Amino acid sequence: MEKFYIITNRLKDSDFRITKEIQDYIEKNGKTCILSKKDEDGHIIPGSVPEGMDCAIVLGGDGTLIRAARELGGHNIPLLGINIGTLGYLTEVEQPKFQEALDKLFFGEPDIEDRMMMRGMIDGRSKGGREYMAMNDIVVTREGNLRVVHFDVYVNGALLNSYLADGVIISTPTGSTGYNLSAGGPVVEPTAQMFVVTPICSHALNASSIVLSAEDVIEVEICDGRYGRTEHALVSFDGADTAAVSTGDRLLIRKAEETTKLVKLSKESFMKIMREKMKGN
Repeated sequence: MEKFYIITNRLKDSDFRITKEIQDYIEKNGKTCILSKKDEDGHIIPGSVPEGMDCAIVLGGDGTLIRAARELGGHNIPLLGINIGTLGYLTEVEQPKFQEALDKLFFGEPDIEDRMMMRGMIDGRSKGGREYMAMNDIVVTREGNLRVVHFDVYVNGALLNSYLADGVIISTPTGSTGYNLSAGGPVVEPTAQMFVVTPICSHALNASSIVLSAEDVIEVEICDGRYGRTEHALVSFDGADTAAVSTGDRLLIRKAEETTKLVKLSKESFMKIMREKMKGN
């Protein structure tokens, strides 16, 4: 690899000390290094991503890497996460070991994993059909009160189940170790191609997670509440973008054409890595 693009979480490297250290090391080895351009909110400025980058070095935690994956969607640049956050499943390299990791990129042929992503579109009377990208999960939750939400889940147009619950998580395999796991959902090998649907605190005894094909189309419809009242809920995409929905609105979810490409330097199995991460939690 010859050309590197650095994406820094400014909150975790506010003086760019670590960024500069990594940039200097890359350039000292005769490689090209370009720093990302961001707006006031920390988003990569559209149209500023250079062409022909071999690898994006992401400095931060899992959240930073997930944001980078969303914002680089379509650029087809492999990502390597260098962890300067807390616990991370996606940021493979710890900051003190960055030189060793970069040497492997300079002089070797690292493995690249394709991770499934998904797109969600809210199709409602006042929502305009806006589409969002997600790498981890799309979550529907109640809005601002203790009442459960009534919603129906459809798969390929057929009713799967009707729920009274605090919400529902639709997760990719990558996201299965996040909110899905906390809600009692299964852990899925991250390079698999499938959806996991997990209700949150469902008011039913048989409300288990359901695993679906990546080719399925999932719809979540917000239904009437008790006594015919209008229900209000929130939809979040990777915990970042959030949209309000209400009775009659539908959330349409399908596999994205884009994938996230992650550089893998470790030869250890996913299960071993997860076991070690969970010990430190």
